[in-house]
Amino acid sequence: MKKLGGLVLGIILSATIVVANNGKGEKVAFEVDTNSSKVYWTGSKITGSYHTGYLSIENGTVTVENNKVTGGTVNMDLNSIVCTDLENEDSNKKLVGHLKSDDFFSVEKYPEAQFEIVNIKAANGNKYEVQGNLTMKGATHEITFPANISVVDGKVTADGTASIDRTKWDIKYGSGSFFKGLGDNMIKDEFEIRFELKTIGNANTVSVN
Repeated sequence: MKKLGGLVLGIILSATIVVANNGKGEKVAFEVDTNSSKVYWTGSKITGSYHTGYLSIENGTVTVENNKVTGGTVNMDLNSIVCTDLENEDSNKKLVGHLKSDDFFSVEKYPEAQFEIVNIKAANGNKYEVQGNLTMKGATHEITFPANISVVDGKVTADGTASIDRTKWDIKYGSGSFFKGLGDNMIKDEFEIRFELKTIGNANTVSVN
């Protein structure tokens, strides 16, 4: 009887393991839809004036397990920087050129930026706290920010805004923390980036070990 009981228990455990590692338990990487995903930015002066814009996502993946996002990597094309608030073509071009220069993002030397998710904590409903590493200008620092994330019908959508201290990535132009007497030309150290991501869906999923 003991042998029979042990055999039955072994069969039950084996079946449980098989079920747990199939279906919703599978870990997959969804490809980011670069046509409908962007990273928006806002930079402000101490006077309250500001500039807005966005840049394109070159590529990326979002890892999903048990219908929840567990990780991901997004590569951003800094050559694609766009300013959306300046209507004057010359002023717009001048600002974008300045942002690409060594005063800011040194795009010629560092054409890409990367954000890699390292941890996600559930908050309430579709609200999460996202923790990850942001790499720009050859430096990597951790950032944490709130985001709305959902996985519906095999597609992921995510929207989150982070406040970034640019000086950590050696972007010090116009910073009152490093230069004196800037007056109204002082630019805030913190700027905002907002991730707006969508994935392509089931047709482009890749199994992850």
